[in-house]
Amino acid sequence: SILREVASDEDSWRMGKLLSDARGVAIFPSVIKVGLVLGGQHGDGFMLLRDPSSGRWSGPNFVSISGASFGLQIGVQSIGLVLVITNDEGVKGFMADQVKLSGDLSVAAGPVGRHTEAGTDTRFKASIYSYTIAKGLFAGMSLEGAVVRVDRNANAAYWGGPVTAPKALKRPASDSRILPVLRELENIMTKTQ
Repeated sequence: SILREVASDEDSWRMGKLLSDARGVAIFPSVIKVGLVLGGQHGDGFMLLRDPSSGRWSGPNFVSISGASFGLQIGVQSIGLVLVITNDEGVKGFMADQVKLSGDLSVAAGPVGRHTEAGTDTRFKASIYSYTIAKGLFAGMSLEGAVVRVDRNANAAYWGGPVTAPKALKRPASDSRILPVLRELENIMTKTQ
């Protein structure tokens, strides 16, 4: 549903162009952010790897995102988050047990009319581009310092036993449970300006 919502945006062709050359994508349907000076965020999602030459997807590898913040912030918000991974550095980060966004990996706001405070990269050289859809009210949104960790329990439940992130991401994304997601990603990639 988050990908359908992104696809309905008139600027979604920009995300489609990034996805066409992307090495992977991480999707978090609901990242909950809570703050009153001290804040926190947490959400569960998954990552898919893409071979740009063949266009084939592999995975998923299940992950969670969390972080804490301090500063002028107040509110509660549910955010749908899509991270487009553009290079080998980004892929390696997601293959690790955990990676810090805007610390270990550069994150920039994706070139669609979505709002984040992760930063804007006009030269398109960041490892990750973020796209968000927010529900609720929150002032002070940022992905800086958020940590993405492998969810071993979710991987074991999906794959039928323990599996590492690299092994999960080598398996073809052909299971009927992931096909609707692949169709939505392909739909975004076919959009033109």
